[in-house]
Amino acid sequence: MSKNRLEAFSDGVIAILITIMVLELKVPRGEDLRALAPLLPVFLAYLLSYLNIGIYWNNHHHMLHATSRIDGAVLWANLHFLFWLSLVPFTTGWMGENHFGPWPTALYGAVLLGAALAYLILQRAIIAGQGEGSKLASAVGRDLKGKLSAGLYVLALPLAFVRQYAADAIYVLVALLWLVPDRRIESRLRE
Repeated sequence: MSKNRLEAFSDGVIAILITIMVLELKVPRGEDLRALAPLLPVFLAYLLSYLNIGIYWNNHHHMLHATSRIDGAVLWANLHFLFWLSLVPFTTGWMGENHFGPWPTALYGAVLLGAALAYLILQRAIIAGQGEGSKLASAVGRDLKGKLSAGLYVLALPLAFVRQYAADAIYVLVALLWLVPDRRIESRLRE
């Protein structure tokens, strides 16, 4: 099967998710900068989520660019991945509106963990269809960065209940680890 419909559908879902998140930023009452202060937690949560969704979109694009064909397993794995991303706007809003409280922070981390695991499953489904000698399999290797990210999310979950800002720092750290597009895939595509 061609990958074009999968790419177009995924891009559309991701664009909608970003739009939904920005609509959660309500216009404050008041005309001075103090009116923006109550929105700071909401904006910071939005910024982190925008960054995370942007990172996933970028890496998803690279991964599919290294893919020549897809099958039903990849379609379902992609839907599973998009399911977890679709929960990001809700958890972002809850976390921002409640000033990064323990439960919202933990649920946000659980959704990030779900998205990370779903991305790894999608990656494995593509490699299974392409073969272990494919460009993607070669580029990804053992994918220590992907596994490290999931491990950090697991660490952040209990931290959210004792030191929620430490959990939030882990979420930021993982995003920073992925901020630069996955050069492993880019280098394999140039070969």
